[in-house]
Amino acid sequence: MLSEAFSTAALDPRLRWHCEPRRWTIDTVKRRLRIEPDGATDFWQRTHYGFEADNGHFLFAETVGDFVMTTRVHFLPKHQYDQAGLMVRLSAACWIKTSVEYEPDAPARLGAVVTNAGYSDWSTQEFPADRTDTWLRIRRERADYTVDASLDGRRWQQIRMAHLHDDRLAAPVACGLYACSPEAGGFVTEFAHLDITASLGSAPTS
Repeated sequence: MLSEAFSTAALDPRLRWHCEPRRWTIDTVKRRLRIEPDGATDFWQRTHYGFEADNGHFLFAETVGDFVMTTRVHFLPKHQYDQAGLMVRLSAACWIKTSVEYEPDAPARLGAVVTNAGYSDWSTQEFPADRTDTWLRIRRERADYTVDASLDGRRWQQIRMAHLHDDRLAAPVACGLYACSPEAGGFVTEFAHLDITASLGSAPTS
């Protein structure tokens, strides 16, 4: 469906931005998309913190039907909650994102945020503070989504299963890469690839 390896200076024409960052480039030597998120950017709706933010950077393609989406993300965070990973989005009120979020002087948080009816939740687990990369995967099966993570790109661990209430099955969904810096700028993240393939059934978790 889509395989972007960042090997040329131009993005796949099917990809477009929601809130394009001021600073992003494609390194064709390293074959990576490099993003420096603007400060005060985030995706979050209401729960616990009370605020609504929908100005994170999201590079996406529209997809219909079941799919498996994967990436490898490298990160050099600076401030609390710096994050980059995968996102599936139907609207500002209905979406999923998965990433590692930075915590100063503590283990980072590998997790997923699921937003339905304009309210976000956040499930997390500790992630080694000395690691600077991970593989992430989101699988769509009808209106249900499974989020997986891997330290080596081969052995996958399921970290979340969720339903998006506004998913209409036959309607396209936006899916792709995202990055945010809720506190301030200075975060640098690189994506090694974005692969979106048609799902032929449940992918194995290990």
